[in-house]
Amino acid sequence: ISRVFKKTSSNGKLSIYLGKRDFVDHVDMVELIDGVVLVDPDYLKGRKMFVMLTCAFRYGHDDLDVIGLTFRKDLYVQVQQVVPAEHSSPQGPLTVLQERLLHKLGDNAYPFTLQMVVNLPCSVTLQPGPDDTGKACGVDFEVKSFCAENLEEKVSKRDSVRLVIRKIQFAPLEPGPGPWAQTVRRFLLSAQPLQLQAWMDREVHYHGKSITVNVSINNCTNKVIKKIKISVDQITDVVLYSLDKYTKTVFVQEFMETIAANSTFSKSFAVTPLLAANCQKQGLALDGKFKHGDTNLASSTILRPGMDKELLGILVSYKVRVNLMVSCGGILGDLTASDVGVELPLILMHPKPSNEAASSEDIVIEEFAQQQPGREESQEALAAKGDEGT
Repeated sequence: ISRVFKKTSSNGKLSIYLGKRDFVDHVDMVELIDGVVLVDPDYLKGRKMFVMLTCAFRYGHDDLDVIGLTFRKDLYVQVQQVVPAEHSSPQGPLTVLQERLLHKLGDNAYPFTLQMVVNLPCSVTLQPGPDDTGKACGVDFEVKSFCAENLEEKVSKRDSVRLVIRKIQFAPLEPGPGPWAQTVRRFLLSAQPLQLQAWMDREVHYHGKSITVNVSINNCTNKVIKKIKISVDQITDVVLYSLDKYTKTVFVQEFMETIAANSTFSKSFAVTPLLAANCQKQGLALDGKFKHGDTNLASSTILRPGMDKELLGILVSYKVRVNLMVSCGGILGDLTASDVGVELPLILMHPKPSNEAASSEDIVIEEFAQQQPGREESQEALAAKGDEGT
């Protein structure tokens, strides 16, 4: 069964059909956006019909807009004239999805194909606060269709149809070696130093999966290590409109391990940063999400050589911190304790899924309401509605 996403304009005259809403960035190219637009011929009335792809960075909520200024910047806009088709940019060969939809929808359906450029950011959403309303801040992509005499004509939201899509990246199939870090600390009255090593076996880790952090300690001092604290920080660098950088801890755990003076220690610790434990942290970067859809912590931003960082809008990275609490002993005890720590870079992404193409000729249409996104219908009802409408 082929799943198809459908959205209809508020006036009921235009509908967009897409086979998927997630489009993968393969580093050297991005998957084609292939779809079909269904239009009421009486509504078209000899006008032109356009399909537009927009990548926008939103750094303020709609309710903050004042005197006509919006807290939004379009990073990329691509427009295709679908009716009548432009000779300067002819439609390429139809995809299997487009052929099936055109056969199903009839003569008033028109195919379109859009190709993203490779230097655009992936979809990122900044987690809103409990009192925030409207669209969340972040980078989002949108496919829009409308009818007009020309592109300069102002078209109301009621007379256009918009469907949000996502641009995503998957972890490389051949990641590099895992990171490694070391520090040496000398203490007063101790002839030999304290040596801390930490490393991870893999360069790339997956969302929701346990991360193994290996710790090795050579304590040649007269100090006692009371505990080991491991934390994971998310660093969000907003580079478009300012040089703001936010660091939020998404995982922290203390392990009560005692390492005596003049001894060694080696152990592996499992840590798992999850969005479920950070749902109340405003401004946390998440992978772009759809309404009422699940998401996760934002994936690490993969920078290609020569890329313009400003164009990416938001850069996301992670680091793992390993800290030792070293007790100085004596009467003051832990009051004079000091930290010894190292940091490891962490790449957090999704694994590339298996590519299983649908072989069935059946099409199940999932429809999204234009004005009432909160209403949900069963899959069977949506499929039936799609069949009736076509």
